Amino acid sequence: MSRINETSRHASAVRTTASAKRKILVVDDEKDIVDLVAYNLGRNGYEPLMAYNGNQALDIAHKSSPDLIILDLMLPGLDGMEVARRLKAEAQTANIPIVMLTAKGEETDVVVGLTIGADDYVTKPFSMKVLLARVASVLRRAEAGQAAGEGGVLKAGPLTIDTLKHEVCVDDGQVKLTLTEFKLLSALVTARGRVLTRDQLMDKAMGTDVFVTDRAIDVHITAIRKKLGSASWLVHTVRGVGYRLRESPEESE
Repeated sequence: MSRINETSRHASAVRTTASAKRKILVVDDEKDIVDLVAYNLGRNGYEPLMAYNGNQALDIAHKSSPDLIILDLMLPGLDGMEVARRLKAEAQTANIPIVMLTAKGEETDVVVGLTIGADDYVTKPFSMKVLLARVASVLRRAEAGQAAGEGGVLKAGPLTIDTLKHEVCVDDGQVKLTLTEFKLLSALVTARGRVLTRDQLMDKAMGTDVFVTDRAIDVHITAIRKKLGSASWLVHTVRGVGYRLRESPEESE
């Protein structure tokens, strides 16, 4: 009897593990790329879903609710930008993280994609290890962001932000920030590593009806880094795009 019970428990554990697999939707019009990425996702414990055009991607996203979408921008017909716009415009799919695949890595494509709401980007040709690392990182950020939204305290490495008390601490030492600096830093921590463009930071810190130059944002970021002292590595510049939160000093660029 105990052997049967043990077998039953084992089978139940296997089913639970299988059901806990995170679903990753891979969208690209090049079948070889989709197959390769899907194969490596499967080997790393994910459940891959595949789509080869924009309409198919939207259909699968609605039916299967993936945990993350790897989205090529250069799709025939309905391109990746439009797919991302539609996903972010609907409540059912708005919170699904998106990692963009860009063929050229041009700044304009990256900025537009991030403004729409994409969480990260990888340029082609890409390293599979880098792509898998970005996927894991974005999933961690999404989970951390959900947890942070449940209370008034944000944490990142040695940094703690109490959004209710408007207090910032690094290693238990209080950091004095201006209101604008506080809002900028809070926005970066809340994004959990997602790149925020300067325009996005302006909107979050100062509102959409206030005109502020890119240079002004850079000056505020410089001031924040100086005040963070030994934790200045938290705020990382993404050249030509904006800023993001780093998870550790050793994090790869």
